[in-house]
Amino acid sequence: MDVLDNRRAAVVAAMALLLVTVTGTMSNNIINVPLRRVAEDFDQPVAYAVLSISAFTLMLAISLPLTGWLGDRFGRKRVLVSALALMCVAQVAAALAPSLPFLIVMRALQGLGCSAIPPLVMGILMAVYPESRGRLMGAWAAANGVGQAIGPPVGGVFADYFGWRSVFVLVAVLSLTALVVIQATVPTFAPRDVSFHVAGAVLLTSGTGFVLLGATLLSQPSVPVWLDAAFAVAGLALLGGFIKVSYGNPRALIPLRLAAEVRFLRSSFAAFAQMFLLGTSLVAIPLVLTGPMDLSYSSAGALFFVLPVVMAISAPLVGRMAEEGSPRTVLRIGLAFMIASAGLTAGVVGGASPSILPVVLCLLLVGGSMAMVQTPAATGATRSPAGAHGAALGLFNLTRFAGMTAGAAWVGLLTPFDARAAMFVGAAAMAAVALGVSFLGVSPRREVLAASSRA
Repeated sequence: MDVLDNRRAAVVAAMALLLVTVTGTMSNNIINVPLRRVAEDFDQPVAYAVLSISAFTLMLAISLPLTGWLGDRFGRKRVLVSALALMCVAQVAAALAPSLPFLIVMRALQGLGCSAIPPLVMGILMAVYPESRGRLMGAWAAANGVGQAIGPPVGGVFADYFGWRSVFVLVAVLSLTALVVIQATVPTFAPRDVSFHVAGAVLLTSGTGFVLLGATLLSQPSVPVWLDAAFAVAGLALLGGFIKVSYGNPRALIPLRLAAEVRFLRSSFAAFAQMFLLGTSLVAIPLVLTGPMDLSYSSAGALFFVLPVVMAISAPLVGRMAEEGSPRTVLRIGLAFMIASAGLTAGVVGGASPSILPVVLCLLLVGGSMAMVQTPAATGATRSPAGAHGAALGLFNLTRFAGMTAGAAWVGLLTPFDARAAMFVGAAAMAAVALGVSFLGVSPRREVLAASSRA
């Protein structure tokens, strides 16, 4: 009976954590469809309003290693609940935003709160179900897909009927609900005595922030190119400093030898490319649907629903494939599929008058290809030695959301030129790079076999 009760408790906890994942993902993209209305209400260009998307993903990305470490140091459940409380406050403030700059700041605070969700949820799921890593990562990927599925259509419908501010009230209610469910169902994990390297944390966070800020501001005509370049160069220098102070340091925030392990590297590159395509799609396709195709916000949201639904439906199947076979093979097939689907989408949306059926086909193919990358990438990251460290899982998720930030920035950069095809050509090129990286290095299993044969 105790075993049965423990299993039921574990299932309830896992469902609560997946609910939190849905809420966080939904918060990320719920403003995408009504973005034009946000810009109109504040009398600002759409390229400026894109910063309300980029601010969320940028702050989320740079905070991920820190919130992962905080979960290890102070208890994953405690930090996750605190982060959800911050999200609630920032959502309500965004609903009352008097100006676009204020909204952008509140979106950044939402991203800070949301940054605790990916590494802490992944870590807690691994502790609750250590024997079902592949399937759990499939469920986690499906939860991300569900959040991506309901975010755009719900945002579109609420914007049409209640105004765009209402979307933040909705997410605030969902965040509060998730907080209560997590507090009631998820077991408490004891804090771990993990070191904190202040210099490494500052260099990693500021370096990542400057690089992503430089990429994001490229889309703003009022910001000179030399300043964008200065941010990027400063960020790269700071990241170089992070590597220098962390290498061989027993107090390093992230052990670099673990982060350099082949499975972790392959997974991180693939996750970046997958999220670059997702970031591109989440911003570019709604702009195409509400612009050249002249659809209403609710219709555009309902049509965009196809992409994340395919991701959500495909993720559990991909998880089983990755667990029973070779995650690396599934990953490579998915990256090749991403290249083809992004290229096809470039041809469809680049036309003068895109039609609904070809766009739906592209959404189906893009969603399926991303599902084939997201799940095995997460599985590879958690199977690697780095997967046992909250800060390293934060770094993996930093890479993921840096990809999304870069994708959104890429769209913002090309939006004034209406270069819709180039947006997806860039995403295809990024997937091609990740596919090449997936063939580098010796596979861990082959290393074990080689060691055995020498013995």
